[in-house]
Amino acid sequence: MIHPVRTLVHDFRWIHIAVGVAGNMLFVLGSILFLPSMQAWQTLGVWMFIAGSALMLVGALGELLKQVLKPRL
Repeated sequence: MIHPVRTLVHDFRWIHIAVGVAGNMLFVLGSILFLPSMQAWQTLGVWMFIAGSALMLVGALGELLKQVLKPRL
């Protein structure tokens, strides 16, 4: 029987990539909101950093699962 997590991790690699890209985009956009001319948006920038960090953690955990659940040859 194939484990459902194994199927998700191996067959849907694009999900890990999309989560990582979204996390990185939030980091970049959050950084822009820390510029002096964007001071009114700094709170949003902080939340974008938090969301970006969470997405990058999810992406990294997915890659870890991929390695742990790698089929043994």
